Amino acid sequence: MESIVHWFAANMPSFLSPEVAVFLVSMVPILELRGGLLLATLLKIPMTQAIVICIIGNLIPIPFILLFIKQIFKWLKKTKLFRPLVEKMERRAMGKSDQIKRYEFWGLVLFVGIPLPGTGAWTGSLVASLLEVDLKKSVPAILLGLCMATVIMCIVGYGALGSILS
Repeated sequence: MESIVHWFAANMPSFLSPEVAVFLVSMVPILELRGGLLLATLLKIPMTQAIVICIIGNLIPIPFILLFIKQIFKWLKKTKLFRPLVEKMERRAMGKSDQIKRYEFWGLVLFVGIPLPGTGAWTGSLVASLLEVDLKKSVPAILLGLCMATVIMCIVGYGALGSILS
């Protein structure tokens, strides 16, 4: 992930402002908020501004995933082209679902909040949708996890990494 963020920072299109680039990176699966905050650090965007941009960017896809991903997957599985990809995504998401099944709310909070590869709001939303976790539990859990990931990544990006880059 870090190499992708560094590449994007070095090759950012000239027509994108640093803030728009951070916003877009925050929306991308895998990179999400973690990648957005790292990019914001590299682009020297102030932390408070970066937090707002990254959280909004990371939140935008979540309602669509929670509400529509099962229907989208069902439709995509009907095509030869997308069936293998969808089945692979479902297997990967469900392979990471043990803690969410066991602890539901707090499992989802930790899954989204601890910034490890393959975790985050996208995958957490996908797993919550596939496990049919009630929206009244999944939305607050994902929001709390996102706040937790924000704090952790700010410490990493603006604390440790920020002091190295300065």
